[in-house]
Amino acid sequence: MHKLAALLLLALTAPALRGQAVPGILAFSPQQCVWRAGDNPAWSAPSLDESGWRPLAQWHAPPGQSRFWVRCRVDSPGFAAFDHPAVQVRFLAAYQLFLNGVPIGRNGDLKNGFFSMDSIRIFSFPPLPAANRSNVLSLRAVFRMVTADPAGSLEAPEFRLGDTNSLRDNRAGVLVRQLSDEATSFLPLVVIGIVGLLLLGFSAWDRSHLEPILLGLSCTFVGLMFVNILCGTLMTKEPVWAQLALYSLSGTANTLAQTFFYFSLARKRVPNVFRLLIGAWFVCTAWPLAELLLPPQPALRLDAIHFFVIAPVSYVLLAVLLGCGPFIAFWPYQQVPHRMRAVAALSAAWGAVLIVFFLALAAEPFPGLSGLFQAWQSTLFPAQSIAQLCAVGAIIAFILRDQRQIAVQRASLAGEMQAASEIQHMLAPATIESASGLSVEVAFHPMREVGGDFFLCRVLPDGRQRILIGDVSGKGAAAAMAATLLLGAGEERGGDSPHELLAHLNQVLCRMRLGGFATCLCADVARDGRATIANAGHLPPYLNGAELKIDSGLPLGVSDQTDYSEPPFQLAAGDMLTFLSDGVVEARNSSGELFGFDRSRAISTQSAEQIAVVAQAFGQQDDVTVLTLTFNPAEMLHA
Repeated sequence: MHKLAALLLLALTAPALRGQAVPGILAFSPQQCVWRAGDNPAWSAPSLDESGWRPLAQWHAPPGQSRFWVRCRVDSPGFAAFDHPAVQVRFLAAYQLFLNGVPIGRNGDLKNGFFSMDSIRIFSFPPLPAANRSNVLSLRAVFRMVTADPAGSLEAPEFRLGDTNSLRDNRAGVLVRQLSDEATSFLPLVVIGIVGLLLLGFSAWDRSHLEPILLGLSCTFVGLMFVNILCGTLMTKEPVWAQLALYSLSGTANTLAQTFFYFSLARKRVPNVFRLLIGAWFVCTAWPLAELLLPPQPALRLDAIHFFVIAPVSYVLLAVLLGCGPFIAFWPYQQVPHRMRAVAALSAAWGAVLIVFFLALAAEPFPGLSGLFQAWQSTLFPAQSIAQLCAVGAIIAFILRDQRQIAVQRASLAGEMQAASEIQHMLAPATIESASGLSVEVAFHPMREVGGDFFLCRVLPDGRQRILIGDVSGKGAAAAMAATLLLGAGEERGGDSPHELLAHLNQVLCRMRLGGFATCLCADVARDGRATIANAGHLPPYLNGAELKIDSGLPLGVSDQTDYSEPPFQLAAGDMLTFLSDGVVEARNSSGELFGFDRSRAISTQSAEQIAVVAQAFGQQDDVTVLTLTFNPAEMLHA
């Protein structure tokens, strides 16, 4: 992908700079210059014997050669014509410039071969003595990557001589022409990048849907790639290594987000073949990043492999991943919902343009096909940008329509959940009935608006204290409905014993066929401390910090033939019974550790609210319900 930036830059600057006669500026003829491969600091000397050097008109930098020199001879009258003489160099490489053996400027570092993307640079120098009959301009260059040239070799440098201000005006004119020529391609990419940022901002408020996030990431990375290309087009001083790294990383992220977006929009899993292709794309992307870590000579060898082998493969992979992605994601088309068919059609059109675009790029290194992209780039760039903008616009319209429908559904559901929560709290009121001589405390903390836990505290007509606590399997509205049903079924059964009440609730749940089950425990405590407990698969209570050993039957709703026992026991003055739902035991901290039975037992003598708060602070994962009952016969006698 990083070659796309260099290709765009060279394709744009070449027409603007070649063959133009600009007033006040002298262009160097290739016949004035010679070149040779290699590196020797002495080659900047004005009196150097240039026999054996080849004319610049015959330039063809040998593959694998990273260092070379160029020398140009200019008559003194050419320099004397300008009050503030300067040399303009167009060259995309690291180089140092000499005039008559004296350094006058550079671009980049000759040691590592890195340079800035400012490919048209202007170097001023003092006026030369009129006695100089001939002057020598020398360029010492280090190159570490092949270019978009069909042969994969470095393009020859170009020189211009003129007044400093005239050369600056010429450079500014080049930039203006480039921007105006590419406005059709650039403007859609600008809009796409802005849309990506807006989508990500929108998704920050609602992360429940993946499609806006993936599309926002894809568009944002497209915008980032555009900014990177624009920096090259405007010839900023951005280091080439930063441009290559940023373009490679943003291109990779865009490919990943866009590929997954198609299948997420179609509600399909990304095929394993595509996952393998993505892995291969990662390898291709990592190749130019590895080149950045090497010295110029080995980096140039690796880049030649990249230009002729890795890059074509990567473009073919992009044609499959990004171009064929929408075709495969929405196949078969007759099964695409009507509301999505316009989106599928535009996505397919976008994919078709991308297939042509990337296959044309893949053909660049091959003889006979090398000019294909060059010939069609003025059409392919705008077509790709406009197709992408149209597809993104249609997709966003579709997503916004879906989001609006979802918002309406959520508002309706929120109202229903609020009503269910109010009903549940009405059936489990905050005011707790407690018999004389007994102290009852309750803490009820649902995980959501409504919960599957339920409890009942009633004083029966004969003075017994009834405690009913349970937990319906599952969470949310369905569990809350079942809990509300069981509470209502147990409300007017004051004449039943604990085991009779559980048997009745079991029959109710079985007849309703709601699915799932419920654990439940019922305890009756008389004024003299005599108590009976029946258990349907619920956690046994703690008596004074120790687990009470009682029999347990099947949970409610499992079988309509279940019987429950209710063994009696006697409470002594000051005894405390603690009833818990499994939301206490199953609380889980950030490292995944359960609160567990040992911790639950250790805090079981605390108040109901203290126990609930400790469990919530540890990490609430389910509804938390705690009831504590303390037997205080002295209070009854005092009364």
